[in-house]
Amino acid sequence: MTDQAVDPVFEALVRERLDSIEERLKETARAQTAFTTDAAQHLLSAGGKRFRPLLVVLASQLYPGAEPSAIDRAAIVMELTHVASLYHDDVMDEADMRRGVPSANSRWDNTVAIMVGDFLFARASSTVATLGTEYVMLQAETFARLVQGQIAETRGAGDESDGLDHYLDVIADKTGSLIAASTVFGGMVCGAPADVLDALAAYGEEIGVVFQLSDDLLDIASDASGKVPGTDLREGVPTLPVLMLRASARPGDERLLDLTSRPLDDEDEVAEALAALRAHRVMDEARAEVGRRAEVARGYLSRLPEGPAREALSALCDQVAFRNT
Repeated sequence: MTDQAVDPVFEALVRERLDSIEERLKETARAQTAFTTDAAQHLLSAGGKRFRPLLVVLASQLYPGAEPSAIDRAAIVMELTHVASLYHDDVMDEADMRRGVPSANSRWDNTVAIMVGDFLFARASSTVATLGTEYVMLQAETFARLVQGQIAETRGAGDESDGLDHYLDVIADKTGSLIAASTVFGGMVCGAPADVLDALAAYGEEIGVVFQLSDDLLDIASDASGKVPGTDLREGVPTLPVLMLRASARPGDERLLDLTSRPLDDEDEVAEALAALRAHRVMDEARAEVGRRAEVARGYLSRLPEGPAREALSALCDQVAFRNT
């Protein structure tokens, strides 16, 4: 869960639920044919952080009485929605790999990947219907934001928008919205009052943004995270450090601005850009911004009841913000 000491009874409870969710995830993704089952379970079997199910479980423990089956179903809805979106993202990005395995579109083709993503969305929808109409409404609203974020990312900032503001808005819609819904689902399962649900939504959205921004830093700063550094540079995708560089460029930044203005297919240029960014002041500024946002997220937790669940949610702020950067 986190690197901080936690109540062993609480930790065992959380791990028990996550193990149960893992088993039920694959069962929920089972189809009527072996081919569709294989394709639908492809990314699930590849692993993943299961960050959204973890948030559902933690939030569900803020108050006693949450039914284990309801916790599992709420977590499954969030993870299936997330994984379904990855199938579609990989088609749009023409990705070759996902979670260390060939992406569905490269292993099969774009049509299969799109249809399997739709299948997983359907499975998430049938599962959320067992929880109640308020859950269905939140999932639908979240899915709408996720899609709008993807559209905004595809269209780009345009001349009328600030690049950094546009990027943060996209992250809030594409990543923050689903992570916020995960914390709210957990709170709903345990009967949290409205003010606590509001706090969970605000916390979840902010920690979701932190989650993505810390990935931006990992793509540049870390050689030991399991990620191949420089992926965004190769694809010409501007992320937090690059956008902050553009917003506050100084004399001497011209070469780095050029390298980060276009996709890089020359590995020497990738290495040059990585080295220059790692040594640049903008990395410290980006780390400070991620840390600031983590503290904003932590601040929302003051409205939650004290206990191991709140402590675990607080510990996640540091774990997410400062992982291997």
